[in-house]
Amino acid sequence: MQKRSLLLLSLTVFLTIILSGCFQGEQSLDNEEGEMDPPKDAEAVDDLEDKPGEKTSAEGEENQEDTEEDTSSGTVDRQLYLLDANGMVASQTLQLPQAESNAVAQQAMEYLVKDGPVASLLPNGFQAVLPAGTEILGVNLKDNGTMVVDVSGEFENYKAEQELEILQAMTYTATQFENVDKLKLRIDGQQQETMPVDGTPIGEGYSRVNGINLVQSNTVDLLSSEPVTLYYPSAQGDNEYFVPVTQHIEVEDSDLYGSMVQALMQGPSADTNLQHVFNNATELTNHPSLKEGVLEVVFNQNVLQDEGQSVISNEVMETLVRTLTQDEAIEAVEVKVEDVETLFNENGEPYTEPVTAQNFISTEKL
Repeated sequence: MQKRSLLLLSLTVFLTIILSGCFQGEQSLDNEEGEMDPPKDAEAVDDLEDKPGEKTSAEGEENQEDTEEDTSSGTVDRQLYLLDANGMVASQTLQLPQAESNAVAQQAMEYLVKDGPVASLLPNGFQAVLPAGTEILGVNLKDNGTMVVDVSGEFENYKAEQELEILQAMTYTATQFENVDKLKLRIDGQQQETMPVDGTPIGEGYSRVNGINLVQSNTVDLLSSEPVTLYYPSAQGDNEYFVPVTQHIEVEDSDLYGSMVQALMQGPSADTNLQHVFNNATELTNHPSLKEGVLEVVFNQNVLQDEGQSVISNEVMETLVRTLTQDEAIEAVEVKVEDVETLFNENGEPYTEPVTAQNFISTEKL
């Protein structure tokens, strides 16, 4: 009886092993014909290694943070630096077709080409900056934050007086992307140490430190001054936008931030179409102070648009915030007015928190 039981047990184990092997073999065949299902908790990961434009796929401005995507139409907001009707380089946020994550930077460069895909999207008075027919042969981001843009020979078909604007527009468009600090150029695969027409140096890379819409002044000593980029509002018809202008300012009492605000209060050069938004007799009541990333700026009441309602102009606030938050140490600006408890914007909304650039910029570091 015991022998018979042992025999039945052995037979059962043997059949179980056989059936298990058959089942596993069937699974293997199924996986050869189709894709294997991933583990339940696996995350999808895009391998961007060795692909042109790697690391430029971060979305969303400014950083181009908070990029507005229209998933229904397959478009996404992107900042492009273009030429306005007065020949100044300024950003415009346009809706571009969604691109593969590793091709976003290349797409942005392609939309800087005259008569290219951007032609139907250009706001009135604006034009693209790269010569017609230019092809973007490749975009590659190096580990040191340098974006290398390879263009075709048609790129050289521009006038010498256009060279700085072209280089600035390319640089500012490229450096809006996260991890991109400077730009280098190749033409048909050949590294360029200078721009091809007027010889503007590129060297180890062109960056925002080199400035944009450069303003020369005969009244400022360049050796004792600091180059800063200030933002001034402008308009073309109904299109209102801000133009960055790099100029040298004299820094008083080692107060760089206060000197920048003073320059904004003086307004742009009279020979431009840029707007002066500060009221006469506006003054700072003390030196701006920086604490934990927030810069406090205190004015007298002449800064107000409406003293009775404690309203400060939207353009004044945006001019200040756009300009001052370029400094990496400044995350937000807290504007105060003497003897005023709460400030309001033109819509009657109170400023209860320090203001960041993202309050105004939809795409500021992509």
